[in-house]
Amino acid sequence: MPNNAHLRLRSVLEILAEAASNGTRPDAREVISEALRRVPPTAYEQELLSGGVPRGFKNLTTATARLVKAGWMSKGRGGWAVTEDGLRAVAAFSSPSELAEALDAGIPLPDAPARAEDAKSAAAPEAPAQVAEAPAPVTDPKRPSGQPESVAVVGDFGVLLGADRDWDPAANAVQMSFDPADGLWLLDGELPAGRYAFKFALNGSWEENYGAYGLLDGANHEFQHDGGAVTIAYDHSSRDLAPASQLAPA
Repeated sequence: MPNNAHLRLRSVLEILAEAASNGTRPDAREVISEALRRVPPTAYEQELLSGGVPRGFKNLTTATARLVKAGWMSKGRGGWAVTEDGLRAVAAFSSPSELAEALDAGIPLPDAPARAEDAKSAAAPEAPAQVAEAPAPVTDPKRPSGQPESVAVVGDFGVLLGADRDWDPAANAVQMSFDPADGLWLLDGELPAGRYAFKFALNGSWEENYGAYGLLDGANHEFQHDGGAVTIAYDHSSRDLAPASQLAPA
């Protein structure tokens, strides 16, 4: 199994261990998108398959069946979760290659039970001690820390929304507004009938942008529109299009 696959399967368990320690149960899309953010896909893996899903997203989703078969994670309607054996695996196998070898060879796990906090500590190396600093001030009380300074819907319809040109992350007409009530960035507009493509660009430039499935520098979001009002919503926790969006998929 390629090294990236090793890294991503371990990342899946780490993400689920972190979720367990926080008392949450993420869904498949959240887990796979986060794993691909931690281990970015290649250009080949970002290519969209016939169903509109990036190749890397589909391959990793398929690969997680190995974790289920090993009894290290579970999948259900309520989301994905790490098992007690999965927590022990994260703590016992300190590198992605060791974890992959354990999967391949069926290496037994240690008998001592593991807690979610232990697995979370094993998932991330301890940061070096630093002198405590005062937190940076939040300039906009409506935009909590952790959110970007700005988010733009950058696509082939910028001019239709009032921008001077399409695909301009700095254009005022395509900047989204942050809604503190639900933590989403929103843009409302009117578009004529047609097929459109876009990405989300942060902080007025292309330096950090997210496409389909919340992938950094990922493939464009695409949708077919019958004409009229559109609402595009961005969720920074997933770096992806939020369900509150009112778009017809392409």
